[in-house]
Amino acid sequence: MQQQQISETNMDNPSAPSKQLSESRSTKELVTNGEEPPERYFYKNCDEGFLDPSLPAMEIPVIDLGLLKSPEELEKLRSALISFGCIEAINHGMTSTFLDEVREVVKQFFQLPEAEKQKYAREVNSIEGYGNDMILLDSQILDWNDRLYLKISPEDQRQLRFWPQNPESLRDILHEYTLKLKMINEVVLKAMARSLNLEDNSFLSQFGEEANMFARFNFYPPCPKPDVVLGLKPHADGSGITMVLQDKEVEGLQFLKDSKWFRAPIVPEALLINIGDQVETRPKSYKKLKDYPAIYFHYYQQGKRPIEAVKI
Repeated sequence: MQQQQISETNMDNPSAPSKQLSESRSTKELVTNGEEPPERYFYKNCDEGFLDPSLPAMEIPVIDLGLLKSPEELEKLRSALISFGCIEAINHGMTSTFLDEVREVVKQFFQLPEAEKQKYAREVNSIEGYGNDMILLDSQILDWNDRLYLKISPEDQRQLRFWPQNPESLRDILHEYTLKLKMINEVVLKAMARSLNLEDNSFLSQFGEEANMFARFNFYPPCPKPDVVLGLKPHADGSGITMVLQDKEVEGLQFLKDSKWFRAPIVPEALLINIGDQVETRPKSYKKLKDYPAIYFHYYQQGKRPIEAVKI
């Protein structure tokens, strides 16, 4: 089966230098042509993170965003973030019909002919656009996915040349989705502050008047070598928070907790909200940095947690 995963991330603008991809064909194109994955996709002597249906499901706490003014739900949020680092958010203001529209318009884009998608191809030294991730290391192993990566906020910083005009509704739906996610972002960050007995805007103020927000749409075609290839390498998010809209039918997301891997079960109408490295702020444990995005992407492509490199 095919899987798509849609995520929104608040983070600084990644500006790390990149190399030209040696494997420029999409994974969907390889599958369509009946080709085996090139060795650049192979993980050797590593079994962590591979899809295993026998893994136990992680019981991610479900938080009702409409109840976060109540002490009980606020304490539930605090406990969830301390114990799990993520929540399943419901009552977030988006209908199931609208979420289905988001999933469907993204699916339609990835089903377009390759020549049409290449109109929005990622450029060298840029993370934005359609294609594959940047290659920063000669030894880097590629992820088995095609992705569309877009900066969506602040609005005046959008590079619309990467925003597909086919399907026609994609731009409008993504804009509406962004506005709703901004409201959710504010609700969650304020609630996080209150749960720690801080001022409401303690986290929001750290990101400025309008935080950078990126959208990443992932498409994972069936892989003929699922025992040696990963759709997305193990990583920690370098964001403030990440909001993930999962596929309604196909699982794939996994979490490492207490040195054990768990499946993230599908909650079709929920947003899975994951706390990123930038929110680990108290007590102070990390050095001041000028270019965290560059460090993040360098370590990410090695399958390492970049925040470990900046501990005091």
